[in-house]
Amino acid sequence: MRGARPEIDPARRPLAILAGGGAFPLLVAEAAVRAGRPVAIFAIRGEADPAIEAHRHRWIGRGQLGTLLSGMRRIGARELVIIGGIRARRLPRLSELDFTGIWVVLRNLRILRQGDDGLLRKIAKLIEARGVTIVGAAEVAPELLMPAGPLGRLVPNARDQIDIAAGLPEARRHGAADLGQAVIVVDGVVVAHEGPQGTDAMISAFEAGRGRLEAPSGVLVKCAKPTQDRRLDMPAIGPDTVLQAARAGLAGIAVEQGAALVADRAAVAGVADTRGIFVVGIGDGDPTLAADGEGAP
Repeated sequence: MRGARPEIDPARRPLAILAGGGAFPLLVAEAAVRAGRPVAIFAIRGEADPAIEAHRHRWIGRGQLGTLLSGMRRIGARELVIIGGIRARRLPRLSELDFTGIWVVLRNLRILRQGDDGLLRKIAKLIEARGVTIVGAAEVAPELLMPAGPLGRLVPNARDQIDIAAGLPEARRHGAADLGQAVIVVDGVVVAHEGPQGTDAMISAFEAGRGRLEAPSGVLVKCAKPTQDRRLDMPAIGPDTVLQAARAGLAGIAVEQGAALVADRAAVAGVADTRGIFVVGIGDGDPTLAADGEGAP
């Protein structure tokens, strides 16, 4: 008598990764492989790093939802990580959509009026309704989470602590309105808010407006939006963020511990030490999480 087909161990099924830009898709893929999990990367054309081609992969357009889902079915993948940045924050052109993508857009036009967080949550529900489980990057690669305390040898001084204390609640208020994840604070005053263009654009605009300084001052404070689904979008920093903050004359970066991703902690710490700024994981109990070390100049 022919028995039922045995269920495949979920831990051995391929993990699908929908990859935007930046280092994180590759870092998540490498973490999965180290844990013995095969991966298949669906790379968004024009966004994902070509380095993902070291793994099993397929290039897809921004609106090709049907291509993604059929590709996952073909390889037996039921779990999906959505990770990586999208530089051009625009809706897909009609020519970029496949049949399923067109159907989803037409049926759900009302979701397009939502902010990034609301839009991502709605898209996740549409994907999960088709039998896919969305998995957070931090579940696959917990080593990417921002730890408590400083990543380098420098820590915030008293002036920086005032900026962090002012910035954390303001960043959360800004995030609660689904407007952005970060602010810049100088001398206890919030002087910049992240907009749709992201953190890099905010820092660039701040740098252009402040002019040359005798000494670094001000802190970039970044935290998760209070209502956002952390499986879909978490605050993130990397060595480039630290370089840009240093060029803008900031004294340091404060990031919510356990709720943000860090691309290469060692590299972030090295750049921070070389450029003379601090990078610190913060929380509610003590926003500066004071630790032994040198104060930033």
